[in-house]
Amino acid sequence: MPQDKPVTPDFPVTLAAITGAHGVTGEIRLKLFGEGVASLKGYRAFNDGTLTLRNLRDDGKGGAIARLAEVTDRTAAEKMRGTVLTVPRSALPPLGEGEYYYADLIGLPAVSTTGEDLGHCIAVENFGAGDVLEIERPSQDGKPGKRFMVPMRLEAVPEWDAERLIVDEAWAE
Repeated sequence: MPQDKPVTPDFPVTLAAITGAHGVTGEIRLKLFGEGVASLKGYRAFNDGTLTLRNLRDDGKGGAIARLAEVTDRTAAEKMRGTVLTVPRSALPPLGEGEYYYADLIGLPAVSTTGEDLGHCIAVENFGAGDVLEIERPSQDGKPGKRFMVPMRLEAVPEWDAERLIVDEAWAE
C-alpha cells in the first residue's frame, strides 16, 4: 500500500539509528544514514527536541559515537538501541538543481512516460554505481504488487518533482 506523502514540509527525516552502548558512561553507537559525521554535526536536537546531542565523533568504521544529554549511563544507552534520530525535513540544507533527498522520493507515485500507473517508490538504494529506485506496482487481488528497480538516471527517470516520478517506459518492467 502506498505511503501517503506528508502534508507538511516538516515530516521527520531519519539521519541515524542507535545501534547500542559504547563504554560505561552512556555514550551510544550510531549507524549513519547521511554523508558521514559532518552531516550530523549541524544538528543539536533530534526527535522533536526530545534528544539533545552533546558530543559526536567518528568511530573510524563508517559510524559515530555520540553522547546525548538524556542518556547518562550504559543501561540507559542500551535501552536506546533501535531508536532513530530524526530532524524535520525543513531543517535539511537546501538542494541544488537535480539533487534530491531519498526521503523526498520514497512514497512518490510512479508513472510511465506513456501515463501508465507503475505504483510507488518504496526504497532508494545505492550499491556503488549510483542511486536505484525500487518501485512496487499496484496491488492486485489483495496481493502486494511486484517490485522492480530503476536507476535514478536521466534516461530512466527523465522527470520527478514533489508529486510524482516519471519513468521511461523502456525501464518499466
